[in-house]
Amino acid sequence: MMNNKHESAELEKSKAHIIVEIIEYIPNAVLSKTIIKKITGNITASALDAGEEVAEKTVPFDTYIQIIDGSAKLTISDKAYILNLGDGIIIPAHAKHHFNANVQFKMLSTVIKSGYDIS
Repeated sequence: MMNNKHESAELEKSKAHIIVEIIEYIPNAVLSKTIIKKITGNITASALDAGEEVAEKTVPFDTYIQIIDGSAKLTISDKAYILNLGDGIIIPAHAKHHFNANVQFKMLSTVIKSGYDIS
């Protein structure tokens, strides 16, 4: 059974950090930590243990994904992508997508809401 945990406190401002170390793997879990959360968008770090997945969803904004550890399988509108360390991809607004962790991986997701009609 998947265990989801989300930490919503932002990272401390004006303090350097090693991005891959701000979030740890937890066995049989998906963990997310908010880096920045504003009305105009957010940046989140996530760690998925091997065998975990993030259920299919759509969001009304473009989302930029960057892999910061391991390798991820991302499916966007029924097309599969394998993303390795350092790879990035934009998930288009309103596109169905989901993640699978064949191996552990960590990612950053950045959502910019400005430029869209926010209602």
